[in-house]
Amino acid sequence: MTSARPAMLLAFAALLGAPLPAVAQDAATGERAFRQRCASCHSLDPGQNRAGPSLAGVIGRKAGSVEGARYSKALQDSGITWDARSLDGFLADPRKAVPGTSMTVRLADAAQREAVIAYLSGR
Repeated sequence: MTSARPAMLLAFAALLGAPLPAVAQDAATGERAFRQRCASCHSLDPGQNRAGPSLAGVIGRKAGSVEGARYSKALQDSGITWDARSLDGFLADPRKAVPGTSMTVRLADAAQREAVIAYLSGR
């Protein structure tokens, strides 16, 4: 019985890393929403800034830190490190989350925000 325990733990750990159908669906929905709502200002290619910064690797990155991107002083000084929660609040109402930010586009729909964040998390 004790020799089976490590194997079970490894199998369980492998399952945790496997994409779940709901997550994959959110990411596909998020990709569509990103293309419709975000891609005109943001790229997903590292180093390719548009009106807004590249969002490649945004999860875990300090706000206002992409080389060569134009940021408001408010965002640079926000102290935010992007994670699902901070992105959700910012996307819901950027100017409320960071007064003085130059981003004006809001994603009012919580499911759409969740899908975009799932998509960005997988990039």
